[in-house]
Amino acid sequence: MANLCVNIDHIATLRQARGGHEPDTIAAAILVELAGASGITAHLREDRRHIQDRDIELLRQVVHTKLNLEMAATDEMTAIACKVKPEECTLVPEKRQELTTEGGLDVAGNVDRLRAVCQKLHAANIVVSLFIDPELRQVEAARTVGADVVELHTGRYALASGDLAREKEYAHLLTGAEAALSQGLRVNAGHGLNYRNVKPVADLPGVEDLNIGHSIIARSVFVGLDMAIREMLSLVE
Repeated sequence: MANLCVNIDHIATLRQARGGHEPDTIAAAILVELAGASGITAHLREDRRHIQDRDIELLRQVVHTKLNLEMAATDEMTAIACKVKPEECTLVPEKRQELTTEGGLDVAGNVDRLRAVCQKLHAANIVVSLFIDPELRQVEAARTVGADVVELHTGRYALASGDLAREKEYAHLLTGAEAALSQGLRVNAGHGLNYRNVKPVADLPGVEDLNIGHSIIARSVFVGLDMAIREMLSLVE
């Protein structure tokens, strides 16, 4: 059974739109855990467009399940992670102009850099996950740099138009999951997942965590955060 980890970035997005204190990301994290989610995910971007340093510091104090810090593989972010010590760090590609992460990390093209970051995070007893497209070369490179987990980028599957296109992208996810497991890597998945497309991904072999944010926060506008999470849990489980 897959676990649900809720990304609370867009709670912070709404707060930052007015520059005040509401809605409170810490209150959101507490509600997420009370609703039955298995973890909290937050992306501290270099431009600080939503989650702020203070959010991460406070989340570390209140999260009792698992804190997953999404971050670019930079010296600044690595230092913050080693100080805060989340249970898991997910290394993601990051572009200033993008609205959201647009693709997987090019692990194969950045082996030396990512190996060094993995070593620093491991020294702080942090599990390292790499957000990658479901490609064999990226899976193999993830193993080479010493990652513990790969998070399969489900964006192309989520955006696929029509049954044939969706089945093709799902086949890539299946192949990627099987390859990761054969390499001794753990498997997570996320990006673009919602109430209509999540169940097949939850059924992928070996998948542990599904990181879902936008669709849950959007749904919570109408039904409340607690109900939005419980509805997603009913699909994931």
